[in-house]
Amino acid sequence: MGGFLDKPETDKDFDVGTGNGLQYCVSSMQGWRMEMEDTHAAAIGINEAFPSWSYFGVFDGHAGKAIALQCAEDLLNTIVKTDQFSKMQIELGIRTGFLRLDDEMRKGVEKTGGSTAICCFVAPKKLYFANCGDSRAVLCRNGRAAFSTFDHKPTSAIEKDRIQKAGGSVMIKRVNGTLAVSRAMGDYDFKGDLTRGCCEQLVSPEPDVTVLERLASDEFIILACDGIWDVISNDDLCAFIHSRLCISWDLPEIVNSVLDICLHKGSRDNMTLMIVILPGAPTIDKDAVAADKNLDNNIAQMAREVMAKNEIFDYEVLVHIMKRMASNIHNLPPGGGIFSKYHVIEQVYQEAYPNKPREFHDYYTI
Repeated sequence: MGGFLDKPETDKDFDVGTGNGLQYCVSSMQGWRMEMEDTHAAAIGINEAFPSWSYFGVFDGHAGKAIALQCAEDLLNTIVKTDQFSKMQIELGIRTGFLRLDDEMRKGVEKTGGSTAICCFVAPKKLYFANCGDSRAVLCRNGRAAFSTFDHKPTSAIEKDRIQKAGGSVMIKRVNGTLAVSRAMGDYDFKGDLTRGCCEQLVSPEPDVTVLERLASDEFIILACDGIWDVISNDDLCAFIHSRLCISWDLPEIVNSVLDICLHKGSRDNMTLMIVILPGAPTIDKDAVAADKNLDNNIAQMAREVMAKNEIFDYEVLVHIMKRMASNIHNLPPGGGIFSKYHVIEQVYQEAYPNKPREFHDYYTI
């Protein structure tokens, strides 16, 4: 929610961590939005009772950041403290934790707005995914998207039925023409019918919980808000990250490049992306490294040749021409395409015009 800036805020905040045989990296960008309302949480080793378990979550706030912040701070502890979780009734414990925190936040200091929540528990033998809203988790196996959570949109049959039973309607793909998600933490203006249970309101805090057995072929988990998924598919993002891991294990570079790609592909929202690297992830491939270096050199040479043909030039025109030429460029990164090589084009431009500022324009988004 909210208005848009004249130009996007492209600074990125990232965090990394390792433990329990995992590596993770998360990065966020405000983008075109007036405010940054995303946040996240990560814990390697949950507590003394679950030292080999890890937890990861992304929270996409709307109409304010307060609910997202409290989810990031309190959701894990609320889940873990449930009787069900301590008794290894994990699925029920996760569900209870979501509902309990939503109720506790209602009783606390008054807050406006709400937040989606996507989280994953990585146990030694299992993966537990929990989703409330339209942020999404994807599991990559063997270079492909093997599982993804379900986005809770008002237009889906199950969600629309609950909304209508609660006395609401779906207009312009929104709950009562206002809210673009049908499940969320917070959003108490949509949870005021005291004759109905908490999961029967216009907007429900109930998560979908999915349990998967871990396999040796599990490569990585992606957790991201809709600012990412609005412009890139599950398969494309898995393919891109898989291809980058064959070239470099610089996780901040990989995650940050995805944010840049999504910005250039037209995302207008806040963006947060977390990747959790599992033991089955690909390793560095010398041939892939050499091929990528050769590709960068070819793109740089093409950009120089394009620039040489123009006496008056600016960056937007260069990018526009390179986009049109992309079909003639072979072996572009799968899922990323020419967008993933904008940094090469920009470097050529800056070499030619070191003192000329380069501004971001709508001109070179899709």
